[in-house]
Amino acid sequence: MKVFVKIFVTGCLLAASPGCKQYLDVTPDNVATLNSAFSNANETQAYLFGCYANLQALADVRRNAGFTASGEILFPINMQDQTTLGGQGGDGGFNLMRGLQNSLNPLHNYWDGYNLGLRLWESIRMCNIFLENIHLPLDVQPYERTRWAAEAKFLKAYYHYWLLRMYGPIPIADKAIPINAPAEEVRQQQQSLDSCFSYVIRTLDEAIPGLPPAIQNAAAEAGRITATIALAVKAEVLATQASPLFNGNPDYVSFKDKQGRSLFPAEADPEKWRLAAEACKLAIDAAVAAGAKPYELRVQGNIVSMSDQTRQLLTLQGAFTDGWNPEQVWTLNPHYGWQYMSMPRVTADAASNVFAVYSNFSVPVSESEIFYTKNGVPITEDKTWDYANRYQLQTGDEAHRYYIKQDYTTVKGNFNREPRYYSSVSFDGATWFGSGNTDDNNPNYVNAVDGYASPPDRMRYNATGYWPKKLVHYQSVPGQNTVWHTYPWTFIRLSGLWLLYAECLNEADGPTAEVYSWIDKVREKAGLPGVLASWSQYSRNPSKPTTKEGLRQIIHQERRIELAFEGQAGWDLRRWKELQAVLSSPFQGWSVFNRTVAGYYQLSTVYQPLFGLRDYLFPIQEYDLITNPNLVQTPYW
Repeated sequence: MKVFVKIFVTGCLLAASPGCKQYLDVTPDNVATLNSAFSNANETQAYLFGCYANLQALADVRRNAGFTASGEILFPINMQDQTTLGGQGGDGGFNLMRGLQNSLNPLHNYWDGYNLGLRLWESIRMCNIFLENIHLPLDVQPYERTRWAAEAKFLKAYYHYWLLRMYGPIPIADKAIPINAPAEEVRQQQQSLDSCFSYVIRTLDEAIPGLPPAIQNAAAEAGRITATIALAVKAEVLATQASPLFNGNPDYVSFKDKQGRSLFPAEADPEKWRLAAEACKLAIDAAVAAGAKPYELRVQGNIVSMSDQTRQLLTLQGAFTDGWNPEQVWTLNPHYGWQYMSMPRVTADAASNVFAVYSNFSVPVSESEIFYTKNGVPITEDKTWDYANRYQLQTGDEAHRYYIKQDYTTVKGNFNREPRYYSSVSFDGATWFGSGNTDDNNPNYVNAVDGYASPPDRMRYNATGYWPKKLVHYQSVPGQNTVWHTYPWTFIRLSGLWLLYAECLNEADGPTAEVYSWIDKVREKAGLPGVLASWSQYSRNPSKPTTKEGLRQIIHQERRIELAFEGQAGWDLRRWKELQAVLSSPFQGWSVFNRTVAGYYQLSTVYQPLFGLRDYLFPIQEYDLITNPNLVQTPYW
């Protein structure tokens, strides 16, 4: 995508008029500009890439409630200036968990494009204009015309889906409303939830045949949509529609439009899970046919010494941080720019430069405890693991020397955990392969007690003593001469599709050998035994995988572990109606400003998250309800 300047200019021309500020009031008077935009192939392609612009912007995790409101990571600093909430500082989205959402000026406002939201209605209008004018340029080849139209249809479908997932029933903008349309035509009303989902699926189905199965010229086209991506998104959309939040949710059964028509389905339809399962299998088959496979470590840079254990951790981590690898089904171009928020200071050089590492992305203790023991079962269930004494102190030993610094004192809960724990989370005493040191025999490590993690300025600090290590590439070296090894953001990985398929199969038919097989593919990649083997041998509840309800819990936890910190958990927990339970307990961590071991390892509360029933869906800004009286407010707002 080499045309970002042209994208910006085109987008500004379409969106700059004052009328572009509110939903469907996008009535640009720049008709001559639109005519020139479709005068030839180059201008037309530039307009298409303008349609892509907000999709690329969605790769910024600050804009993604699946990341900022998941309970996986908290941003500890209380911002006193409420006018900047969600503003240019970029951290306002985390206030969704503080109970600061509101309908006057909503956080993550994607309806209007405020507070880290994007103007998705304008992007949808651009897609519609593109589809209405793609026939004009005479020098566009037929195969290009077909592909470009298919890309625009995908983008239009995905933008609708993003809004649908946030707000529930929404208006459907399938055509660009004429600039001279009467007010009542502009004032669109919400369609029923199932009608919205059907529209998204139908539009994806129209797009898929015109898309290439894979990108052939990555240097020129990386980030553009393929049929494989569209099939994976279709599977996700159908699974979302089948999930408890949207499938016969009793909390929304009385939600109606201004004409008294019900907007949510009154009863759950189990057939939706079956349709989602079929879509998952098609997506997996398409991905494999296009070359998708589990990630194999691509070693980069000079390696002094690497153990098998470290190689395994880098392989698990690299599936996400090694950009454009075969496990990544859908990856977007913008680079993850928050590594300095995600890592501890593990060298004196990093500690001496206060601007090199901020460490503010803090993982609550509760999130660190969703990861399994080394036996592949939850820490609350493993009959060989000392759950009751997990907060007692223990010294690093030879058996854990590639995970925990030998002879360093940390807590017992950091021992005998699964590989994904050590590849995803860092903590006081954890080894750190990288940050300029690739010698496994003498690695860097996290010395949080001595203050490298939490300096006394109370700004550039980690509030819990746990970091999302998964989000930091091992070749990144902060310090006086900082070098960040950036990587693109991945929306869908192959292992995530495996687990989504397992979930849909279990919801449709309950536990079967096929369900276990797809979960076990993920577990094998993570170095764990299969589900049945682990539970029968190590769990206090050995029959758990044999019931639909028990296996549902296992699949949900497996997805939260496998996709931790990837911007997925927040959306999963919403659609499962489990986010309120996750955010009901205080966010806790260690006493990070205490400089003694005994003092540091005292649990403290960072803050109590506030998330209620109304927060599952986002409010429409009250101003929009005034300007468009055909709209109804989101339930409970």
